[in-house]
Amino acid sequence: MKDPLTSFPGYSLRRAANAASAELAQRLSVVGLRQSDASLLMLVEANPGVTASALGRRLDIQRANMVPILKRLEDAGLITRAPIDGKSQGLALTEAGRRTLTEAFQVIEQFERELIERIPAEHRAHLLPALDAIWR
Repeated sequence: MKDPLTSFPGYSLRRAANAASAELAQRLSVVGLRQSDASLLMLVEANPGVTASALGRRLDIQRANMVPILKRLEDAGLITRAPIDGKSQGLALTEAGRRTLTEAFQVIEQFERELIERIPAEHRAHLLPALDAIWR
């Protein structure tokens, strides 16, 4: 079948993103996390005391969608909340959260190595700058 869609960069980018996302989701499920969970845990580790609203802005997740993600992570014992001031709460990883993140990070690093190996060697150095130019 002829496929005129493959001549559109946006189409190819969406297909590549969907394929990569599905594969990573399957691999992360082994450690009991979703991609959004792993992303949040990584940001909390890098920014102890960060607020939910700051995380949502960084990851472009609406407040209504952040609430169940954070509740799931808190119920799993992976994050804790602590008051920062009168109305804000900061987030931190628990010991279980650190252990889970270490496992997730190993999965993600392996996935990323394999992903970049699919790119022809001469294009690897340009991949990230090209992708960043599209969304940043």
